[in-house]
Amino acid sequence: MTSLLQAQKDFLACLHDDSAPLPSGWDARHAVGMAIYRNAYRTRLIDVLQNTFERTARLVGDDAFSQAAAHHLITHPPTAWTIDLAGAGFAETCADLFANDPDVGEVAWLEWAMHCAFTAADSEPLTLSGFAAATAQFDAGQWDELCFETIPGTALRPVAHDLIALWESLADPPRPFHVEKLSEPKWALVWREGEQPVFALVPDAEGIALSELQRGGTFGNVCAELLDNGKADDAAASAGAMLQNWLELGVFRRTSCSL
Repeated sequence: MTSLLQAQKDFLACLHDDSAPLPSGWDARHAVGMAIYRNAYRTRLIDVLQNTFERTARLVGDDAFSQAAAHHLITHPPTAWTIDLAGAGFAETCADLFANDPDVGEVAWLEWAMHCAFTAADSEPLTLSGFAAATAQFDAGQWDELCFETIPGTALRPVAHDLIALWESLADPPRPFHVEKLSEPKWALVWREGEQPVFALVPDAEGIALSELQRGGTFGNVCAELLDNGKADDAAASAGAMLQNWLELGVFRRTSCSL
């Protein structure tokens, strides 16, 4: 290892960890300078997290957010080349630190998913008419093996709180809010319409089905799962309604079939 590379590694170790030894040859004057630089570095990154997770900060309060952000940056220092990714993993940190308030982790996840959707690569969504034309001659076997690729930035997770009401209440300027639990499980679905990230809450069965497709499952897998949980006619109708909704929302960019 070259002396320059070693110096860089020692500098970063000291920057990320207060207890790390100073780089070789550094004295007390350098230690003071490093402490000042480290504080400025962390303050800047906390500001970045504050900008990315504005609603989460309003939900928990500035002091609690700053403590959570500092904890995250110390335990998970950024490693990406872009500051856009400084918030990676912060939603999981919030879920751990605010375990008694699970709505915090959900709001943080939603903000990060919206952030990632905004910066995702551009993609033209598959339209309902385009899908109909592409599958017009499909037989039963091809429908069973049909796979879907979601547009970049699409994210999905089960949630237990009314994130739509919370999202609106925590906007700028924030309004008085009350954390409401959903009467039944739902999934938060995030995607991008044009250049704008958007989200919706979808029923549990629909979230499970779309998650299956996002993991590479086939339309046949989705239909089989629905059939296991209901009648044949209901399963077929549900699968068709879900597929139409996803296409109208524009969450797919292409389909494929191995047959």
